[in-house]
Amino acid sequence: MSGRAPADSAAQPAVPFGQFIVKVHGRCNLACTYCYLYEGPDDTWRDRPAAASQDVLDATATRIAEHVRTHALGTVALVLHGGEPLLAGADRLGRFTDLVGARVPEGCTVRTTLQTNATLLTEERLRTLARHRIGVGISLDGGRAVHNKRRAYRSGRPSWPAAQRGARLVADRFPGAYAGILAVVDPTQDPVDTYESLLALGPPTLDLLLPHGNWSAPPPHWTPEGSVYGDWLCAVFDRWWGAGRRETRVRLFEECLALLLGLPAVTEQIGPAPFASVVVETDGAIEQADSLKSAYDGAAYTGLNVLGNSFDEALGHPAIAVRQAGTAALSADCRRCPLLGICGGGMYAHRYRAGHGFTGRSVYCADLWRFISHVADRLAKDAARAATSPAAHRNGGRP
Repeated sequence: MSGRAPADSAAQPAVPFGQFIVKVHGRCNLACTYCYLYEGPDDTWRDRPAAASQDVLDATATRIAEHVRTHALGTVALVLHGGEPLLAGADRLGRFTDLVGARVPEGCTVRTTLQTNATLLTEERLRTLARHRIGVGISLDGGRAVHNKRRAYRSGRPSWPAAQRGARLVADRFPGAYAGILAVVDPTQDPVDTYESLLALGPPTLDLLLPHGNWSAPPPHWTPEGSVYGDWLCAVFDRWWGAGRRETRVRLFEECLALLLGLPAVTEQIGPAPFASVVVETDGAIEQADSLKSAYDGAAYTGLNVLGNSFDEALGHPAIAVRQAGTAALSADCRRCPLLGICGGGMYAHRYRAGHGFTGRSVYCADLWRFISHVADRLAKDAARAATSPAAHRNGGRP
């Protein structure tokens, strides 16, 4: 079901992995109602150990170093993930991070980030993470209790009080370790209020993610004719763009602007950049992006494991070759689209349709069109306004 690589993808040189997502703990202390990992169609997590063993972590560090050496990489991103990775213990996360740093060749920088729901953050744990130079990324759906009502403990008790406490602790006491906030878009919540509530938590970077869905399992509140998610993103973009200063980085917005200006951008949500991320599960399995698990059971499977396989072997896997084929792997409709160079077909997982694989356009096609067109229009209008300003006339047409 994962599909084969297009005939012309094999001719393209593989792009080495630059991001290694390691599942140090495969369980979570929350039971978010919309979680695609534990509530979705993929059940592979049930048969895996709760935490990665020392053998798996040791092999992972060796394989990362091997990949860095083979491709002479100057920097790589190490993402400590789960589940909730802090269930593995902050000291263990620190030791693994140090192990990877010690194994990679001299001259390679390892940038490590922890992705957490923030409920287990304490000053002592944050001191440990900071000592090992581990950045802290926080998953929240907004900066108020109402935004996070679907993020609860298994008992049904709301997680917001603990999450808010953890987020404030990072922002106030460990700002140097604060990597930012990741938020899943909820179109039932006011977009500007949601953005401003997140802004109040002081994130240096904000990632706005569309909820995982596809043509066979559409996202909530989605309709084929509408663009409710695109409208939501446009409203937040206007608030962010119109602030007069950069209050925080919003990755999706900055990547969209960069692509519109002809600059390179690397994001899984939009753009034609090749897939360069790989996942290591708690049993050592080498897998594709977790987002694929929202499509069907086993969608991220490769059959490879760090205990016996290299990351270069993963680069040769047919499903990963498709991901790296860029626009060659897209449908004819997508390749004819005038926004192809910006959209890039959208996130791969969002193209899935049962019986057809990932060959179609994104289920968010109308939303992406709405959002990208809006950003392009704002950019063009502001550029034209700047070019005709009195200051531009005084400087020979330059703003």
